[in-house]
Amino acid sequence: MNNHYTIIIQWSNEDECYVVTLPEWGEFCHTHGDTYEEALKNAQEVLELLVESTLENNEILPKPQLFNQSSQLVEIIK
Repeated sequence: MNNHYTIIIQWSNEDECYVVTLPEWGEFCHTHGDTYEEALKNAQEVLELLVESTLENNEILPKPQLFNQSSQLVEIIK
């Protein structure tokens, strides 16, 4: 699947795994993996399921964040 959604992968000492955040899909949309590669694979699978279910329910897909827009948001938050 070719989409432009954001995938943030970060190591979590607390969970002892890589935690993935999918920000366009809400603050509680996460997955994880024991390795970076597994976390990325899981994120791609979750994104595919989110897009499929959204379209099947005739709902509107969230707008993907773009690099310049994301960095501007960080500046506003600071």
